[in-house]
Amino acid sequence: MGFMIKILTIIGARPQFIKAASLSRAIRNKFSGKIKEVIVHTGQHYDDNMSRVFFEEMEIPKEDYNLEVGSSSHGKQTAAMISGIERLLLKEKPDCVVLYGDTNSTLAGAVAAVKIHIPVVHIEAGLRSFNKSMPEEINRIVCDHCSTLLFSPTKNGYINLVKEGFPEFNKTPYTSDNPKIYHCGDVMYDNAIYFSELAEKKSDILKQYELTSDNYILATIHRDNNTDNPERFASIFLTLNKISISNKLKIVLPLHPRTSKALQSNLKKEVYDAIRSNPNFILMPPASFLEMIVLEKNCMLVCTDSGGVQKESFFFKKPCIILRPETEWVELVECGTAILTDVDEKKIMNAFVQFRNKKNLSFPPIFGDGHASEFICHELVKNFSAD
Repeated sequence: MGFMIKILTIIGARPQFIKAASLSRAIRNKFSGKIKEVIVHTGQHYDDNMSRVFFEEMEIPKEDYNLEVGSSSHGKQTAAMISGIERLLLKEKPDCVVLYGDTNSTLAGAVAAVKIHIPVVHIEAGLRSFNKSMPEEINRIVCDHCSTLLFSPTKNGYINLVKEGFPEFNKTPYTSDNPKIYHCGDVMYDNAIYFSELAEKKSDILKQYELTSDNYILATIHRDNNTDNPERFASIFLTLNKISISNKLKIVLPLHPRTSKALQSNLKKEVYDAIRSNPNFILMPPASFLEMIVLEKNCMLVCTDSGGVQKESFFFKKPCIILRPETEWVELVECGTAILTDVDEKKIMNAFVQFRNKKNLSFPPIFGDGHASEFICHELVKNFSAD
């Protein structure tokens, strides 16, 4: 049996549940005798997409604790989380705390744990947008600098940590003063591989909308600087509609709730009427995680302002047009599989033509080998077992 280590996983937002599912699966399948996981949901996000179905479909274990903090101002929300997490840490006495990404839950977990000398493990360490006006950027930086083990999904993330003064060759025992940094691949890539087989079996979304493989563009729009700015919003829809009509191509757009509202209030009537009268422009209700995977796997290209969808397009070897002026996933642009167009009609058109004519794009394994979660579990056992 050997010595069991206890980890406390803290999650608070929908994407973190999905990321954490990857680690929980690795523990269940390969490390069940070595790692006991206690899951804490801060209650930062509560939405209907997080229904029981979501947990079942994603095979996400039920949390052991829910702090139910709800949404409020950054200060109030983070303070409530720190106090709730500290209480649980003192009660559960874990060997380490595992945190994901860059939400207020991540920040709260890092501050609560490091102050009572419980090692922090940060998954998705080292990612930087170099824009401190984003709350996420502050959360990432603070969490990284409180951490004992830092797992970066990409080489660029690893290099960012080295530039910030994290030594590359520290020796054990690792602590917050003597941390260890890793480039280990992306747990979301592990998930994409695992769930893509499941998705094809469970979802009939292609049949539902009469879609055939490689014959449609998948678009997603949800960022407020696109939806809340009528000029930008119109430019995206007009351009997609032009591409659809002149190439007799279907555009499939699962609607984010924010985008749905904006269609009514922010999209110029003539633009809205034009897309409504194009039978190849398919506005569909929000897609589940598995439906989204099926749509990504089978489209000819992706057009998005979402960070997660940019990455998933790469996982499934699809070119991507990024409807933003910058991206945190610079690797995709460097590989030539994604093009930053912002909402500029001419740039979007050019990117479409370029991708349509270029069939031999290369998708190098920059997100690892699909076994990042197992690697992380292995390192947790190695570092926190009492030998």
